Amino acid sequence: METIKEKLKDIVENLMIPEVEAYLEDLYKLLETNSQTDDDKEAMEEMESFLVELQNILAVIEEDKTPDSEYQRIYDYIVQNLEEHEHGHNLEQED
Repeated sequence: METIKEKLKDIVENLMIPEVEAYLEDLYKLLETNSQTDDDKEAMEEMESFLVELQNILAVIEEDKTPDSEYQRIYDYIVQNLEEHEHGHNLEQED
């Protein structure tokens, strides 16, 4: 059975980081063509900070000095946000 640390590491490494990197790549393309808006610039800064936070989560997992309850809290938060994002995305498609 997969531990909460393994589940958290998996979701961060295989879902969250690739998604953030892909979004940042799209934003960088806008920057290259000079067609970004102020909102795009703000999103870029937020995503770069978020990427650092995700990398920090991986570093904490590697240190293995955090209680499983904290890993569970972080994992639950990520899953909840993913579900809310997916739900919001589905509502947009229905409109």
